[in-house]
Amino acid sequence: MVRSSKGRKSTIYDISEATGTSVTAVSMVLNGSWTRYRIKEETANRILESAQQLGYNVNMRARGLRLSRSGLAGMILPHYRNRFFAGLAETFEEQARSRGLCPIVVSTQRDPAVETSVTETLLSQRVEVLFIAGVRNPTPLNSLCAAAGVSCINVDLPGSGAPSVVSDNRGGARALTEVLIDKMRTRGRAPEELVFLGGVAGEYATEERVLGFRDAFEASGNSPAADAVDCCGYNASAARQALAHGYESLGRLPAGLFINSITAFEGLVQFTSQLSRDALQSTVVGCFDWDPFAAHLPFEVTMMRQDVDKIISEAFALADNHDTATPHPLVVVPTGFGDVMDEDDQAIKHKYDR
Repeated sequence: MVRSSKGRKSTIYDISEATGTSVTAVSMVLNGSWTRYRIKEETANRILESAQQLGYNVNMRARGLRLSRSGLAGMILPHYRNRFFAGLAETFEEQARSRGLCPIVVSTQRDPAVETSVTETLLSQRVEVLFIAGVRNPTPLNSLCAAAGVSCINVDLPGSGAPSVVSDNRGGARALTEVLIDKMRTRGRAPEELVFLGGVAGEYATEERVLGFRDAFEASGNSPAADAVDCCGYNASAARQALAHGYESLGRLPAGLFINSITAFEGLVQFTSQLSRDALQSTVVGCFDWDPFAAHLPFEVTMMRQDVDKIISEAFALADNHDTATPHPLVVVPTGFGDVMDEDDQAIKHKYDR
């Protein structure tokens, strides 16, 4: 830590001396109560700048004071490795600029320590709004934002500490499962062979999609197999290993596969690349994610597409109407089928459009 000229840790007395203000005024600015006592904004800015120069440990509430518009809008997200998160980032940047804001997007690799550090840094730069995307436990970050007086919105994964915008994971998964079951029946395959692969047990999005998967079976008068759900994670290698294990047990691929992310879907592509070209022709495949590359694969796949434009628009709408009301609102955005579908898919899809 930077120390005072006397070699000790800086105190409010040092800040008072450096700025020519009273110790009481310094204390009020640093604890965030300066506006109640009619301290001028110019004075408050000078005190905060001096505190930073002297290395004083200013609390997050003081660091995030809305002393002036920064013109910055922040977003944190896990990574850019799939089209969904990349699409969220790109759409966020576009909509932020349309509002006269300069967007800052940072990936955190789902590391809670990095999420906290990045949030603190963005708040210290006085972002006017922070979108927290794909964070499994956003509550600590919501608390930091609340202490700093900064509006924050949870995106993709909800939390109780701030307004949230999520995809309709349950409804989308049900619609996708219904399509897969119908296609399996058309091909004379038992729906009970449909496997749900990918995601993280206990995580909101995965749990909602599993519920939608089971809803579709219940509506069709069938039940999934006892081991139909394999939450092996989102990464490609885990999905590839799970498929290899199932292939070894069955001597073939399952009759139907519901893949719970585009990264897990990559694991399917990697695994089947080692098989004969016909290995996937008898398997019905669906993915709760979308990427246009699927149109060039040697097998059919039905994809569920999340509406990133609507998600970001709803998030900004919540930010515009930010208040401290509890409970915070949860906005659920409908999903739709991607455009990588064959004629049979399109006919079946028409039955389930919502």
